[in-house]
Amino acid sequence: MNVLTHPWPWWAAGVLIGLIVPALLLLGNKKFGISSNLRHICAACLPAKISFFQYDWKKEIWNFFFVGGIFLGAIIATIWLKNPDPMQIHPDLARDLAANGITHLDGLVPSDLFSWSSLFTLRGFILMVVGGFLVGFGTRYAGGCTSGHAIMGLSNLQIPSLIATISFMVGGFLMTQLLLPFILSL
Repeated sequence: MNVLTHPWPWWAAGVLIGLIVPALLLLGNKKFGISSNLRHICAACLPAKISFFQYDWKKEIWNFFFVGGIFLGAIIATIWLKNPDPMQIHPDLARDLAANGITHLDGLVPSDLFSWSSLFTLRGFILMVVGGFLVGFGTRYAGGCTSGHAIMGLSNLQIPSLIATISFMVGGFLMTQLLLPFILSL
């Protein structure tokens, strides 16, 4: 149990995620990705005659168990495997965050930015609602999420996944260096 309650080395998650790709391919030629699950849920739950949702979603039923496992794992980790020590971040990052008025690092995300009370501020609305919409739109427009393209697509040597992954990285760099300081100043 001690192994689960203490932080793992940074490379451990990469190895485990990297092993998922060949396992899924060997176990039934399945693709790894999270964003397609919303389509499967809509196809299963909405009886509308929308052509995008008219396919045999039952072939992808394993995805429901995968997403369910993510939620169950998050619940187990939050309740029983929570690390009581404060989250440790690099001192330079703490200084940069404090310079932008972000001082409350209670959990994995700053509560100054991501909380119910901050949702009703201009800054919180932009970060959570507008940002969430843009992430969802970009995921659909790119034909998949970061994990699907960067992990599964690149391992299959797909050029569109390379383009999407480069675009995700460039967008992330531009956001953190140009747009985020402006949004945090609001």
